[in-house]
Amino acid sequence: MDSLSDGRGMDASRTLLAGAGQMPPPVRRIAPQAPATIVPPPPGGNGHASGATLAPPKLQRLERADAPAIERMRTEQLSIAYGEKLAVNAVSLEVRQGEVLALIGPSGCGKTTLLRSLNRLVDLTPTAVRGGRILLDGEDVDGFDVTHLRRRVGMLFQQPNPFPMSIFDNVAYGLRERGSKKPSRKELEPAVTEALHRAGLLEEVKDDLDHPALALSGGQQQRLCIARSLAVGPEVLLLDEPCSALDPLSTATIEETVLQLRSEVAIVIVTHNLQQAQRVADHVAFMYLGDLIEYGEVEQVFSAPTAERTREYVSGGFG
Repeated sequence: MDSLSDGRGMDASRTLLAGAGQMPPPVRRIAPQAPATIVPPPPGGNGHASGATLAPPKLQRLERADAPAIERMRTEQLSIAYGEKLAVNAVSLEVRQGEVLALIGPSGCGKTTLLRSLNRLVDLTPTAVRGGRILLDGEDVDGFDVTHLRRRVGMLFQQPNPFPMSIFDNVAYGLRERGSKKPSRKELEPAVTEALHRAGLLEEVKDDLDHPALALSGGQQQRLCIARSLAVGPEVLLLDEPCSALDPLSTATIEETVLQLRSEVAIVIVTHNLQQAQRVADHVAFMYLGDLIEYGEVEQVFSAPTAERTREYVSGGFG
């Protein structure tokens, strides 16, 4: 027992304070009148109060269409270094429309760097050096104007980042900026409405599209950012931990939106949540210390991984 727990530390503190002309308030100790009562959970419940939800509801996973997946992007021996530190080491993989690719691995393994390289956001880091190739529809991304590339390869970040303007203006922003002549609101309405519908947000906001975007809930803001990306017609959507700041119900809504969108755009998601990867991914790439350790279908990677390091990670051995 330490000196604080047996009261001697308290006596010493009182003596010091008295010498300084101060006296602490008296300590009031309340003894329990009876043992605590433990209420058993309701039959068939999850042990929490009625109506409380601490985990996303299990998704009814949508089956892939019969049409074959279409390759949209490919990395070939992609390597990225920050100064002397190698973050991604000779990674080759495919990104296909009709599928969701999940990048998993412990913090610092290179998955976010790999994701950010696909639309050249890594280029914004002065110390970054990239080797190998990244192809979009068979063309090297270095040959694209970077603004044009980022319209075709949209990105969603951990924290929702709506612009400080209305819901309508957020979604219409990219449409207005891509031409020299600014289209009217009436001309933009069909595209804005369609983007909100595809992002699963239209029914919640259709009656007040002039509502400030920053007044929406976190989950609604994240879906608004998806709609903003979809409005300009991307072929690939990059998601960097899109649910890390959201509550379980908003997480489930975002995951359902991802499953709905995979037939229209190729989707790459970085997630630390292995359950989320199992819920939404079709293929999984496991990275460790910059290396691509294993790449395969989600069922194979989680149920029968070929690499021992993968087996340790998906079973909770480290991470």
